[in-house]
Amino acid sequence: MRANHLLAAACAAGMAAGCGGLSLSMVDSAYRRPSNVAVYFTVDTAGGSPVAGLEADDFRIYEDGSLVSVAESQQTIVNPEVAAEHYTLLLVDMSGSVSESDQVPLIEQAAQEFTSQLESHQRVAVYVFDGSEDIRAITPFTRSGGAASAGAGRLSSYNARDPSTNLHGAVVAAIGELDTALERSRVPLRFGTVVVFTDGTDRAARVTPREMAEAIEESPYDFFAIGVGDEISERVLGDVGREGYVMVADRSAIRNAFRGISQRIVEMTQRYYLLSYCSPARAGVHTVTVEALAETGSGSLTYEFDAEGFGPNCDPNRPPPFDTSTGGTPRTRSRATRGSRIQVRASAGGEGGSATVEVNPEGGAD
Repeated sequence: MRANHLLAAACAAGMAAGCGGLSLSMVDSAYRRPSNVAVYFTVDTAGGSPVAGLEADDFRIYEDGSLVSVAESQQTIVNPEVAAEHYTLLLVDMSGSVSESDQVPLIEQAAQEFTSQLESHQRVAVYVFDGSEDIRAITPFTRSGGAASAGAGRLSSYNARDPSTNLHGAVVAAIGELDTALERSRVPLRFGTVVVFTDGTDRAARVTPREMAEAIEESPYDFFAIGVGDEISERVLGDVGREGYVMVADRSAIRNAFRGISQRIVEMTQRYYLLSYCSPARAGVHTVTVEALAETGSGSLTYEFDAEGFGPNCDPNRPPPFDTSTGGTPRTRSRATRGSRIQVRASAGGEGGSATVEVNPEGGAD
């Protein structure tokens, strides 16, 4: 990307006002013989917007302050799926006020589009809740492509077992389902997201608001919420959607609300990079600085590795040996914003409207 290379030159010369402006947050790093060094990290703008689409030559690698030659290091972006998996659980309110309404076909279509967009990037499951104590799997997490989208297409056939609304209990149960799914994963890094669609306030009172809030706060996952109708409180929606929520005043905009959330989740997934290279070092402990260069600015992160026993014949595409001694505990995503409101602008018709995602820099609900 030539624009990024020009920015790098300007930053080096101290001429660009746009230098800085990116935030790099390390998730994990690893090194192994013969001379492999890798780092898994996220890239965001200073304002917290995900930065996706960077390529290997948009990064500069320095060892102990000296630039490492791209040709010598063979630096590359490795497919992050070899080290990490992302899971999204869609939790749909199918209490009596929803399942007996005329909006179910619209919700079903929106959920199908949502799951279809995400399935090409991560594993997706669809669960529903009503007033019952437990949530029900329409489609559990599976490696079968298109399974979640197909499951979402069966929402209209769901009959509520209890017409009440167990919103708080359903969120806590969804966290448990994600915990179980991620424990079964065989990759060292696992990330989870819960997306809740609801049209009402918790009426079942099986779980208190405080218990739900504590479960969310203690969870390593991301939480988004979509609320529609006059009954749902914006404060409650903000409590559920810690990473963002959408209040939909016009039911015809439900599809665009789902589109906006799915767009945000995809962007958050694509902000992860697994950068690998072959170090020229052959002994000693060294400090690595990775610098990212984008049109919006630059940013860097620093870490160390031990080159004892390093030598030739390195393959940078080799999967890194990330530490799994913690038993595959889900990782907390690095966040520039928490509890921010995601605003989705949608046309009244909903059919052809565009979904524009904006993050309110002032944070959560009033």
